[in-house]
Amino acid sequence: MTAFFNWIGQLHPLLQAVVVVVAFLAVVAAILFLVDIAPRKGTVYTWIRFAMCVLIPAGVFIAFNSVWWAAAVAAVFGAGLFLLDFRARSGTGYLVQLLAFLAPAMLLLLVGLILPSIQTFIGAFQNAAGNAFVGFDNFAWIFTQPDGVRTVVNTIVWVLLAPTFSTAIGLAYAVFIDKTRGEKVYKVLVFMPMAISFVGASIIWRFVYEYRSAEYEQIGLLNQIIVWLGGTPQQWLLGEPWNTLFLIVVLIWVQTGFAMVVLSAAIKGVPIEQLEAAELDGTNAWQRFWSVTVPSIRPSIIVVLTTISIASLKVFDIVRTMTAGSYGTSVIANEMYTQFTKFEAGRSAAFAVVLFILVLPIVVYNARQIAKQREIR
Repeated sequence: MTAFFNWIGQLHPLLQAVVVVVAFLAVVAAILFLVDIAPRKGTVYTWIRFAMCVLIPAGVFIAFNSVWWAAAVAAVFGAGLFLLDFRARSGTGYLVQLLAFLAPAMLLLLVGLILPSIQTFIGAFQNAAGNAFVGFDNFAWIFTQPDGVRTVVNTIVWVLLAPTFSTAIGLAYAVFIDKTRGEKVYKVLVFMPMAISFVGASIIWRFVYEYRSAEYEQIGLLNQIIVWLGGTPQQWLLGEPWNTLFLIVVLIWVQTGFAMVVLSAAIKGVPIEQLEAAELDGTNAWQRFWSVTVPSIRPSIIVVLTTISIASLKVFDIVRTMTAGSYGTSVIANEMYTQFTKFEAGRSAAFAVVLFILVLPIVVYNARQIAKQREIR
């Protein structure tokens, strides 16, 4: 594999791009083969499977320059395809097929998620070097230092305010522009921030909050409006605790479009017969909304709230780009990165575990709601 990468490094940059694209397409083709072609019956697909049994070991031989690795992959791959084909023809072995085709995803989850999670959990109880057990010292440090407590409190403030306001504003948009003239245009305008990355949105809002002394011309939109109104420019991102609220505004601005689209689709699915029956009973618009529409779209509201809550707990880009966690604005995800850059691996892992503990109840609640919806259906 090292020789392969060294060979790529010696190529012209344009050829490097071509080789990388070809390698990516080869991986995609292999995945499509396992998912779509391998289970099919017929002579053509049998020959395709045979060709893959030759090409994949050949690719392994070229990449690793090892006959033994190529032979091992050929044996495992060929035996797996033979077993799947044999079991499928006999009409049994669905579980074997299911496990076989889920194996790549399960392997990636094991390597990329489960093992790192276990390592992080173990690291939270070790020192900075990761060679000594320190018990709960890292967690005690988080909840006894003023900065650590402020970080946890800020994260809780994010998860309380951002989902609430994003969902409320998105629901208001969905209700007021539903079936109005120009509905599609309004939805595009509200949803547009979702197409911007958190870093891009943070840069935009840094210009909105930008500060210059009163004697200079303002380049920040908010301070320029204040100057036009006869006020004094303010350093919006320096004053605690309001600077955290100004950062939360960025996430609300981005997530409102997501809430609006999901809730608007849910509102359109409310049976018109229920609304007409409520109107015949003499209810006004607010009563129909609160007694008919909201209960009908409750599952969608829960999905929106939990999704934005998880995004709020994991927020990193906005804080890192706008303040880098200074002036009392740090959150758990940002502090986790900060401690890691200071070579405090134990404290960084402890922050990760605290973040996991905060996210877990939301995930469990969302899963229970999905299970209840399936029962109703």
